[in-house]
Amino acid sequence: MSVPIEFIDLKTQYADSKERIDARIQVVLDHGQYIMGPEVRELEERLELFTGARSCITVSSGTDALLIALMALGVTCGDEVITTPFTFVSSAEVIALLGATPVFVDVEYDTCNINSELIEAAITPRTKAIIPVSLYGQTSNMDEINAVAARHGNIPVIEDAAQSFGATYKGRKSCNLSTVGCSSFFPSKPLGCYGDGGAIFTNDSLLASTMRELRVHGQERRYHHTRVGVGGRMDTLQCAVVLAKLDLFDWEIERRITLGNQYLKLLQAVPSVEPLIVRSDRTSVWGQFTIKVLDRDSVRSKLKEAGIPTSVHYPVPLHRQPAYEAVCRISGVLNVSEVVAERVLSLPMHPYLEMPTQARIIDTLSKAVT
Repeated sequence: MSVPIEFIDLKTQYADSKERIDARIQVVLDHGQYIMGPEVRELEERLELFTGARSCITVSSGTDALLIALMALGVTCGDEVITTPFTFVSSAEVIALLGATPVFVDVEYDTCNINSELIEAAITPRTKAIIPVSLYGQTSNMDEINAVAARHGNIPVIEDAAQSFGATYKGRKSCNLSTVGCSSFFPSKPLGCYGDGGAIFTNDSLLASTMRELRVHGQERRYHHTRVGVGGRMDTLQCAVVLAKLDLFDWEIERRITLGNQYLKLLQAVPSVEPLIVRSDRTSVWGQFTIKVLDRDSVRSKLKEAGIPTSVHYPVPLHRQPAYEAVCRISGVLNVSEVVAERVLSLPMHPYLEMPTQARIIDTLSKAVT
């Protein structure tokens, strides 16, 4: 009988780092500072060093990271925020929660990231921010997006880097490419905790100070509230888990890149499957290894029968979601987003995936698409 294939193998990852993770958790249990304990600032300092960003603010989730960033920028009712419709809902959810309008711009077919050439046409006097999403582990064309933003009065750019932490763009780390970078430590992300968690990165000291206050109910000092905020702190225990995992993260990034390249090599023999393209000026940490296929339901069913788990990220673009149809604005046409939503299929990807298992996956896929 074949060994079961894990879509994301957190069990093996924990077994590999058990002593380190358990020791970190035990320290927190011993000192008992479960909220804003010393591990919170320690993690922020480690992440600042990792990304090169001047400030890191840990928060309760990747969604809260985006929300707090928008709040710090003053986004409110009547404003517009440009983003992609082909992403997880939180990218637009936080915009709508603040009473602003998500403005959707189409994506590139070969990367599934926002098409930077279409952003300028979407800008209006009400545009308050731009949120490119670094989907599947690869950043968008950040220099081009920043340049467009600069031409229109230095519109703030927020990189949604929930799936790309550890990736690089022209030698610079994701999360340190724009006004603000936001990431998630959801367990399945490239760097994950054992619950919810996230982080915000910026080189703007005033923004950093504002976001630190916002995450603790707008509190400048104890019981002195200078602004309306949220309860957005990252638990000390979750910070401890991420600190333990950081020790092996560089190795995991190398493994992800190696495995991604191996997948791409194997797929050269399956011309009916379209892999994503990784641009030559960046790296991908393959938060998801995603391909495009025709007749996806049939292919997915055949893979399931063979014991190969898959997922679809994402089957319905946001402008087609009932909650957003009435509150969004569409810039141009979103044909590419609708096409890729019908074709994308994510295959197993994690640092502990073995190359023979990859070969088995692609061999089964080859038979499924013929």
